[in-house]
Amino acid sequence: MVMTYFKISAMFLPSVQKLGVASRLLRIPFRVPCKLLSTEKLQQAEMELEKAKQRVTKSGAGSSSSASSNVILKVPKGTRDFNPAQMRLRSDVLSKITEIFKLHGAHQIDTPVFELKDILTGKYGDDSKLIYDLKDQGGEILSLRYDLTVPFARYVAMNKISSIKRYQVAKVYRRDNPAIARGRYREFYQCDFDVAGQYESMIPDAECVKLLDEILSCLDIGKYLIKINHRKILDGIFEVAGIAPELFRGVSSTIDKLDKTPWAEVADELKDLRALTPAQIATIAMFVNISGPLPKVLNILMTNWEFMACELARQGLDDMMLLIKYVKSLGIPDSRVVFDLSLARGLDYYTGVIYEAILETSAGEESLAVGSIAGGGRYDNLVGMFDANKRKVPCVGVSIGVERIFSILEQKRKDSMKPFDVQVYVASAQKDMVEHRLRLASMLWDARLKAEVSYKPNPKLLQQLQYCEDTNIPWVIVIGQDEVARGVVKLRNVKDRKEEEVSETDLVSEIRARLGISVADSVKPKCLENGVGNETTK
Repeated sequence: MVMTYFKISAMFLPSVQKLGVASRLLRIPFRVPCKLLSTEKLQQAEMELEKAKQRVTKSGAGSSSSASSNVILKVPKGTRDFNPAQMRLRSDVLSKITEIFKLHGAHQIDTPVFELKDILTGKYGDDSKLIYDLKDQGGEILSLRYDLTVPFARYVAMNKISSIKRYQVAKVYRRDNPAIARGRYREFYQCDFDVAGQYESMIPDAECVKLLDEILSCLDIGKYLIKINHRKILDGIFEVAGIAPELFRGVSSTIDKLDKTPWAEVADELKDLRALTPAQIATIAMFVNISGPLPKVLNILMTNWEFMACELARQGLDDMMLLIKYVKSLGIPDSRVVFDLSLARGLDYYTGVIYEAILETSAGEESLAVGSIAGGGRYDNLVGMFDANKRKVPCVGVSIGVERIFSILEQKRKDSMKPFDVQVYVASAQKDMVEHRLRLASMLWDARLKAEVSYKPNPKLLQQLQYCEDTNIPWVIVIGQDEVARGVVKLRNVKDRKEEEVSETDLVSEIRARLGISVADSVKPKCLENGVGNETTK
């Protein structure tokens, strides 16, 4: 009897084990009964277990589908995607800015997108709260860079550089309240030009103003104004008002809000947050309302005996008189430069001349009012903050707010922005012409002409021509069996739809002539002169 029991139980053991394992996986209580289960009950238990499995599987799939459907497809606050037309505009703008940087002899550098938090802390005044801090990733406390100036100063100090003229085009990050229509984002590009080194007073400063004027003129954004002030003049005003020196930077941060905040609100902040007296606020108000041509404002300040009694103020005026002389020599029109005593630039590291560019808008152009489109100034002490020996390297620079410029140009050109830059399209009028289309396309690419060809083996001619009209491609090469046999192509003007027969040997020169491109503009990169990767081996 005992022997029989063990034989029967052995027969059902695999099923019992399977039930036990599955029950643990599904978290279903299961205990092997003390007495042997009947075959019928065992089968019934297996059926129940299978149903439980299906319920769990169905539930998991449902939750996954539900989670997927609940995902909101959006970009993070203060960021945006860019379509092909917008990217083409951005590329053109950045290319023009970079070329002007190079014209002034600047060398390109790059720095990490994040820095040690200690590097960035204490450099931006009240704006330090806008720095993005990163989660600890292995012992280093890091933050995303707020601008390109402080990382540049760290770069100069770390590499013990005594002089350099550099430019950098890169993204920076600020935890600010975004205003997309005005070009204010949390992730955005800056284009910086800086001169580091000991030079004659105000010559590099004047070059930065000249460079800023050249860039804004080149980009054709409309009428603009370059406002100039001096930190020592501003500090002199605060000293005349009887404000303690340790409050200067905080008061500057408040004054800096005047470009977007009414004076009444700024005065309230000076009273409540900065603890200034009504008399001190009145003195500041008297000065910050002064603005106009450089010589006129200088004369106003030089006739104020109380202001001229301040040593800081006199040093600032000496610099400004030199700047006026150099700006005139550089040919910058007086109508585009003003001396504005309300300009403060709230960042703590500025020590001398400061400047800012704004777009002038007429009554019908309020939508283009984006505030400051560029700014900069002198910062002589920033590098010394990072140097172990407190070695100072005087610096001056300018930063172009390209995102705001992009917003202006997008609004101005919204009806004429093209997503494509293709110059010629290779089309076929008959079947089995793929090889010939590719051969002609390769010829155009080798000549540095921007060409495109259909990926379909036998595209319809009408669809190809319609594509060119839709994407503003100016010229089309049309071939058929007859043209291939005679070594010619039909060159079609997409706009007026006129066609002309051109030989293949003259095709490149003909297209260049019609596009107004010289041979020099179409020089092949050195890497393509003998074919990519065609190194000779011994």
